[in-house]
Amino acid sequence: MSHAASSPAPRSGAGVTATALHIVRDKTPILRGLDFAIPAGRITGLLGPSGSGKTTLMRAIMGVQALTSGSIEVLGLPAGHPDLRHQVGYVSQSPSVYPDLTVEANVRYFGAMHRKGRDAAAEAIAAVGLEPQTRQKTGDLSGGELSRVSLACALVAHPALLVLDEPTVGLDPVLRADLWGRFRSMADAGTTLLVSSHVMEEASHCESLLLLREGRLLAQLTPAELSQRGQSADLEQAFLHIILHAAEQSGRSPEHRGSPAERTVRP
Repeated sequence: MSHAASSPAPRSGAGVTATALHIVRDKTPILRGLDFAIPAGRITGLLGPSGSGKTTLMRAIMGVQALTSGSIEVLGLPAGHPDLRHQVGYVSQSPSVYPDLTVEANVRYFGAMHRKGRDAAAEAIAAVGLEPQTRQKTGDLSGGELSRVSLACALVAHPALLVLDEPTVGLDPVLRADLWGRFRSMADAGTTLLVSSHVMEEASHCESLLLLREGRLLAQLTPAELSQRGQSADLEQAFLHIILHAAEQSGRSPEHRGSPAERTVRP
């Protein structure tokens, strides 16, 4: 995947930093004292079971979630700062496109919000491999193609940080591999990516991992460190090992494994 000269330059330091982050909603703790730094210009995986707080954390990073206490900095600015409007892209799990418009019209519409023209839209469409579908209405596309249109709508702004919520859900293995290849090309060009997933096999595509469970950060580590710490080459089994170890450390019996959703990293 190629990028124009306006693409983010390789960065150093942290793309996102959270300090003592707490979020409580309706008296229920959602995120509990998170401290982490997401490295810039790399792919970081945000992994954990459904209900672990992944979406709430992504909303906080985007600046649309009120914090109970603590702080989040994005690209050196407080999350939600007006100067981040054209620097941060977000792709939700559900495709956010207009079905009655063509692929090109959708991408150009979102591009116009960031003062980007036809050339930038064409580049974003090419980046996700949808050039043959440029003139098709998005309502006629497959689910995998819709996901890529949403990604193109985020890419058209050339964001320095791209946050993706379960971007590969429902895609076949070939499309998943293709998307991860595109994410790798973006990171190589300097974009910072935060990719959420509940499928642990996708952890191997990331350079850094944030492991969440019940609103707590169990660990921040590399896939190799996860395998070593979890005592298994199978990353799902390694994560389960870390979950049980954390339960023991907190005083819970390892035999008490909670609800079915808590017992597995897949809902």
